[in-house]
Amino acid sequence: MHQNAEISALLTLIDDPDEEVFTTVSTRIVHYGKGIIPNLENLWENTLSEAVQERIEMIIHKLHYSDLVRDLTEWRDSAYHDLLFGALLVARFQYPDLQTSPVIQEIEKIRRNVWLELNSFLTPLEQANVISSIVYNYYNLKGAEIAYKNPDDFFMHKVLQTRKGNTLSNGILYLVLAELLAIPVKAINIPQQFVLAFFNEDYDAGTYNGNPQKKIHFYVDATSGQPFTHKDIENYFKRISVPLVPSYFKPMNAVRVIQVLLEELARCFDEPAKMYKHNELLQLSDLLSE
Repeated sequence: MHQNAEISALLTLIDDPDEEVFTTVSTRIVHYGKGIIPNLENLWENTLSEAVQERIEMIIHKLHYSDLVRDLTEWRDSAYHDLLFGALLVARFQYPDLQTSPVIQEIEKIRRNVWLELNSFLTPLEQANVISSIVYNYYNLKGAEIAYKNPDDFFMHKVLQTRKGNTLSNGILYLVLAELLAIPVKAINIPQQFVLAFFNEDYDAGTYNGNPQKKIHFYVDATSGQPFTHKDIENYFKRISVPLVPSYFKPMNAVRVIQVLLEELARCFDEPAKMYKHNELLQLSDLLSE
């Protein structure tokens, strides 16, 4: 961006010791949009003060965050909510310069490998076994229960790079592949878990008035790709002393899945110095409810 007189004046005020002045200055800089980032990066490179560099980094973060708010709002308001695109938007919170093409290409490779092993005569369980064989054995995807020490476990591009994710990120990858392959797998709202369910092909959440559980063949643990039964689910509910009600088996749509991703990711940033990220992620989740 061309450095006009106002921009030059604003940049010189970044080191003002008065926090009120700095807040006003940073707000005005953010108003210029992402085009001002090269100016800020140049200033950062020519600044010796670590305190000023931290201020510059925070302004750049605010610029990226403002951009992300706009893009996530557009995704929310679109006619179709592409789950992969939503997950990549979440990854941009931590990696604002993320290139999405390599991610899409890698997922297409996995999809094609699965598709080559599928045919119209397979049962749902056989379909699940094909997906698990390719994704967890051939592709060697590893999984673990959700922990909050490493935010990278929540980001789709990092899961593909490291072949390791948590229940939630692996589950989203599984859902994306299933949708691309026209296999009726959905995430359901089991308490304290992210569980995938293989639904009957004729199930329509918008028109079916019965208990959705009756339309589920079986469930899948996204950490390992292993299927499990209705009996396993019933035992889990008994163990946590929660009544087995139909609402827990209704599929979550893509917007709700991304909300869960944002809410869980926010828990990685509970330290005081990172609490602003925690709050921003919850704000993004709230944005999807509007």
